[in-house]
Amino acid sequence: MTRVKRGVAAHRRHKRVLAMTKGQSGARHKLFRIAHEAMMKSLAYAYRDRRARKGDFRRLWITRVNAAVRLEGLSYSQFIAGLKRAGIALDRKVLADLAVREPDEFRRIVAAVKGGE
Repeated sequence: MTRVKRGVAAHRRHKRVLAMTKGQSGARHKLFRIAHEAMMKSLAYAYRDRRARKGDFRRLWITRVNAAVRLEGLSYSQFIAGLKRAGIALDRKVLADLAVREPDEFRRIVAAVKGGE
């Protein structure tokens, strides 16, 4: 059987890890072992935060809708309950977008909710 020297694969793997940690400070982008730990941690954070982002945006939308609705004299919970009662099926993302970009349309929706009470 022929002899296999493993330097090429290891060198490629090391280069890939060091490339992924470019921009890190100190040894975290220079030394393979430390860079590998930094890379694994970074990938774990990225995986976790891709899921957390959904909740972050939902919180932002709720805050925006709440602020816009309070200007109209309602609380957020009263508004959401009124939407359900009125049969208006708009999600928080769309409501927040309307509140910011189309305030007149948003006021019409709030009026429809108030009218149904």
